[in-house]
Amino acid sequence: MRQIRLYPDPVLREVSEPVKEIDQEVRTLIQEMIETMKTHGGVGLAASQVGILQRVIVMGLPEEEPIAIINPELSKPRGEDLLEEGCLSIPGARVTVKRATDVMVKGLSPEGKNLKIQATDLFARVVQHEVDHLNGVLIIDKLPKAKRLEFELNYIRTISHEKIPTTLKI
Repeated sequence: MRQIRLYPDPVLREVSEPVKEIDQEVRTLIQEMIETMKTHGGVGLAASQVGILQRVIVMGLPEEEPIAIINPELSKPRGEDLLEEGCLSIPGARVTVKRATDVMVKGLSPEGKNLKIQATDLFARVVQHEVDHLNGVLIIDKLPKAKRLEFELNYIRTISHEKIPTTLKI
């Protein structure tokens, strides 16, 4: 299991590098990320959230086997909806985010095979959220400026008192 990096850890703002070689180290990272995601009740996790700046994401939707995608690329977004999202790196935060309802995902499997997946609904939302992490983008970046400043003040005030917030709905 890996430790989840919490906002405002600067690693969360870094852009992750492509994986050049899928070796046992990468496969071990994937297994540890899946374990970490499950332990913390998440449906997705990016390697940057555990301090590793490589383009690796894992997702575990309810009632489905976890999936890992290496070097994910998104294309052909279609549709859009607004839904509330949370983030393991920003405990307690709930932000309404506009995302595509359908998106094409290309990448590699842990075995090095090419993947091409038409992601829809929750899967599309989760994969977009995790790819955002690989690009150093957080859900709070989707907020209008005034709401973002309000969030920053409340969140920093909360963590400065060494309490993990239970709810910070924006």
